Amino acid sequence: ISMTKPGFAIEIENGVVKNSNFPDYPPPRITDAPVVDVFFVPSNDNPTGLGEPGVPAISPAIANALFRLTGKRQRQMPFVLT
Repeated sequence: ISMTKPGFAIEIENGVVKNSNFPDYPPPRITDAPVVDVFFVPSNDNPTGLGEPGVPAISPAIANALFRLTGKRQRQMPFVLT
């Protein structure tokens, strides 16, 4: 998720990491996370973990929202709006 937010990306320029040091990379906080609604579908299958089913869809959802906003597809993270 952090790669989708401005200012949270590790920047690379000419094949070299542009950030001065990894400790300078601002880690995302819980307040930076978007609201995610996860709906569970009733099933007769054996139960499995429910902790992370919604996570894989977050970045594509943000990419689609950016496409609707800008008309340009974001196909690689970090997302860059230019």
